[in-house]
Amino acid sequence: MNPPSPAAAHAHAVAAHPAALQWRLFAMVYDLLPLLGIFFATAALTLLLRGGTPVQPGSLGAWLELLLMLAAGFGYFGLSWRRGGQTLGMRAWRLRVLRADGGVPAWSALVLRYVVAGMSIAACGLGYLWSLVDGERRTWHDLASGTVTVRLPKPQKPPTSTLESSAN
Repeated sequence: MNPPSPAAAHAHAVAAHPAALQWRLFAMVYDLLPLLGIFFATAALTLLLRGGTPVQPGSLGAWLELLLMLAAGFGYFGLSWRRGGQTLGMRAWRLRVLRADGGVPAWSALVLRYVVAGMSIAACGLGYLWSLVDGERRTWHDLASGTVTVRLPKPQKPPTSTLESSAN
């Protein structure tokens, strides 16, 4: 399946509505599954590279492993957002990340989005709760990165012809 043209993506974004908090939370829970798999694979790889030797808490190795985990997490989110505007969880709930003008966000905006989303979670979810106050339902990471998260309309089912069904 080919990605939509920029004009089609923009038209689709215009037809979409800002994503409500509950849809974002549902997508986050769904995205925990692939994210945990990525973290386990990353941890297994680093353990293998260390020859099974445990890393000491607070050591340089522990900090480097944390950075590797964060980079792997960005790999999942950043590539998903850049490629189609959706992670697996967002796809399940028909959410999409776009630039405010409906285009594909730049990598720099996606890095900023990822970092600020992490800060939003670290602040007890305040960055997400901000969407309840913002008139356009934007979170801190939407505001910081110049992106919007929209809920796409349900796809239209093609009309069925009575001639087609009677021919079978």
